[in-house]
Amino acid sequence: MTNVPPYPTAPTAFPTAPPPDPAGHPYHRLDRATGRHSWWRPVVGTVLLSLAYVVLLLLLLAITWGLGTALGAPELPDGGVDLGPLGNTAMDLVSIATALPLVLLATLWPARRPVGTVTSVTGRLRIGWLGRCLLAGLLPILLLTVTSFLLPDDSGDTGAWVGWGSFLTALAVLAVLVPLQAAAEEYVFRGWLLQAAGAFVRSPWFAVIPQAVLFAAAHGWGTQWGFLGLLVNGLVAGLLTIRTGGLEAAIALHVLNNLLAFGASAAVVDGLSSDETAADAPWSLALTAIVTDLLYAAIVLWFARRHRPQRLSAPSTPPTPPAPYAHPARTA
Repeated sequence: MTNVPPYPTAPTAFPTAPPPDPAGHPYHRLDRATGRHSWWRPVVGTVLLSLAYVVLLLLLLAITWGLGTALGAPELPDGGVDLGPLGNTAMDLVSIATALPLVLLATLWPARRPVGTVTSVTGRLRIGWLGRCLLAGLLPILLLTVTSFLLPDDSGDTGAWVGWGSFLTALAVLAVLVPLQAAAEEYVFRGWLLQAAGAFVRSPWFAVIPQAVLFAAAHGWGTQWGFLGLLVNGLVAGLLTIRTGGLEAAIALHVLNNLLAFGASAAVVDGLSSDETAADAPWSLALTAIVTDLLYAAIVLWFARRHRPQRLSAPSTPPTPPAPYAHPARTA
């Protein structure tokens, strides 16, 4: 009886992409967690995201012009239509909020990742942790509010009260649109751009600094102190995103800050008509905002030590290689 050696197995197919890394990844490295990372994906995604946003803005401007013309709204000096202080503010907020779905689409392709990976390492928005971050922001925002009222106003114009009817109407509109606008900015800067940089670098600092500079520049060039305040805000939000594993802390801070800023503007006559941003802040207000951001970061980190939000993605299980096929021995 002669044993015949088993038939040779078929060669394994050449892999088209590197396998997922079995180790958990921090937030800024999630682009490498799926095994589909290629150097061109973050680059092409950023270009397509920018182009799509410009096209969407032009479309929104056309819709606004058509709506304003139909309503008989007056024309602005730049050629647009004047929908009034609240209407113009609402359109500005909507124009920024449109970036949010574009980020999610870019995460699907060309990044080829689940959309939830741009939100947190768990692949979803952690509502409980978001609530704790909003709670953490109450004391710093209260400090910023009180200090802002105590700081001297260089313009000498205190503004006239707009009235309860107008104020509450504006507050209702802002309560709906400001969270969307603030979240959209976080998904762009602390989400997409942070992870795009993190696809190439391991250091959290090298991933955080570029988006913080772009975030400050996107608000326009005002005072040096205003730019510094926005830069610190971008650094704090970026580092908290990595330290806590998601965008919740950054979103909470941004929403509270903007609700305070827009709410204060809505309380005075023509306050929403002002074109000033945080980039135009004087040194006293910018320093107050920096202290507020640092205090918020300290409270969030204290909460993180107590509640331990997930900081790393779940480790990926490498695929099990198929067992070699062995043909039963035959006898001659």
